[in-house]
Amino acid sequence: MRSFAARALRMRGYTVMEASGGESALDIVRSHAGTIHLLISDVVMPNMDGPTLVKAAIRLRPDMRVIFMSGYAEDAFRRGGEKAEELHFLAKPFGLKQLVAKVKEVLSGAPPASPLGPLTETGT
Repeated sequence: MRSFAARALRMRGYTVMEASGGESALDIVRSHAGTIHLLISDVVMPNMDGPTLVKAAIRLRPDMRVIFMSGYAEDAFRRGGEKAEELHFLAKPFGLKQLVAKVKEVLSGAPPASPLGPLTETGT
């Protein structure tokens, strides 16, 4: 899924930094000198889950936006103490058009449309 998403977004002109898991994503958030506009994370990952990653990443970069993706997000959000109504979410499986539309929506500053419903944009 990560390779598909990264390739699809690169084809649309986005600069994408890929991480193999939560710990490596957090390392990128810590060490990247430039702006990171958006973090896309799976909710469930080995070792460090998405909500844990996002809490730590937002402490470092409070202006960074976040999209969670999952096949079963509601339960995971409840376990992580997240308020699902405040989060952007992309349900798996999703297609290229859905991914690109969600990224554009989130980067435009739109609030989450529905709780059930590391990259930077080139040139910004």
